[in-house]
Amino acid sequence: MKNIPLPPTSHQPKKYSGPSADEVLALRRQFMNPGIFLYYKKPLMVVEGSMQYVWDETGKRYLDGLGGIVTISVGHCHPHVIAAGNKQSELYQHSTTIYLHPNVAQYAEKLASKMPDDLKACYFVNSGSEANDLALLMARAYTQNYDLIALRNAYHGGNASGMGVTAHSTWKYNVPHSFGVHHALAPYQYRGVFGYDDADAGKKYAADVKEVIDFATPGKVAGFIAESIQGVGGFVEFPQGYLKQTYEYVRAAGGVCIADEVQTGFGRTGTHFWGFETQGVIPDIVTMAKGIGNGCPLAAVVTTHKIAQSLVGKIHFNTFGGNPVVSAMGKAVLEVIEKDNLQANSLKLGNHIHAGLAKLKEKHKIIGDVRGKGLMIGIEMVKDRATKAPASAECAMVLEKARELGLLIGKGGLWGQTIRFAPPMCITQADADFLLEVLDESFSTL
Repeated sequence: MKNIPLPPTSHQPKKYSGPSADEVLALRRQFMNPGIFLYYKKPLMVVEGSMQYVWDETGKRYLDGLGGIVTISVGHCHPHVIAAGNKQSELYQHSTTIYLHPNVAQYAEKLASKMPDDLKACYFVNSGSEANDLALLMARAYTQNYDLIALRNAYHGGNASGMGVTAHSTWKYNVPHSFGVHHALAPYQYRGVFGYDDADAGKKYAADVKEVIDFATPGKVAGFIAESIQGVGGFVEFPQGYLKQTYEYVRAAGGVCIADEVQTGFGRTGTHFWGFETQGVIPDIVTMAKGIGNGCPLAAVVTTHKIAQSLVGKIHFNTFGGNPVVSAMGKAVLEVIEKDNLQANSLKLGNHIHAGLAKLKEKHKIIGDVRGKGLMIGIEMVKDRATKAPASAECAMVLEKARELGLLIGKGGLWGQTIRFAPPMCITQADADFLLEVLDESFSTL
């Protein structure tokens, strides 16, 4: 096997002395839900992390190219974020929303300052699934309509309502919350009916939303929800003009527009702080999680004060959402993004990686499509570029080979055919070059 050295790091991991990976796997099989999936033929056990790197129990180091599934935004155990959490933990750990606490109010002010227009009312919850659930409730309460429109190839969470608006058979269970939900065509230019060569693809895909409103609903809808770039679906980027036209159709039908920024938010796209901004639109409700807390259980829904008023009529609170510790950590994440210019870093290194992947695409015919923005990059693998038959087994082989070489990446797409790369936004040029070299070697071994 070719040796590709990782870039040097000054961090010295502590010697691990706990149970072995096999022992942990046995415990997991005995005491945890068997539905929780694992990556890799031999499951990986990560026991330590520092910035863009993680270590397994043997002391082997990896570049985390998936960021804990797009969760670690500013780096594993970032000193500023950890210090903010520790400082608050030593003082006071828990306060529900029925009491005042300065951290949550100050964090709300900081987060609202990052939002455009009238998106200033923040609700803090614990996960992206919970955030999307609250957004759907808010849309129905505000509009007094019931029907919702989501996209095929979408993923919006593992709870019942989140699965209701998910249209991805790998994840979706047949849940009652699917009633009243209608799925429009995914604006997926690589595989869809309107491709990259169609300048009007955005408007044509949006026309399908209009058809859904006209023929599958009562003509009035509660809302439309979409990830700004589809995550689990394989980092699918929408054609320009799609969200703008779709939002017009939805609002004309009395609905509100929900942007799921769980994976795209906080500067990851490089060009903008929020994914929806790359489409030139302003949603009515925005949901966010994962990178918002850099690994701590924090998520949020941000909307206008007018829409937020729809929840005033009933008692509404959240036991853990926005508690003092996670609020301190969330605010610290925003401070790090600003101080370390991580949005600019995402743009610079994203462009560098895209250029390198373009060369790899010329070399390796199994690469069908390279897409995404900033440090949110999808590499779709196909057996044949003409038929676009998904190369699912080969994608899994690339993940295995990359792991052997010290790179952790993810996969997505309906058939598990797309490599997903979304590392902590603190990666360096040397890390980007390491990634490209590892992928080249991994593709070459197929």
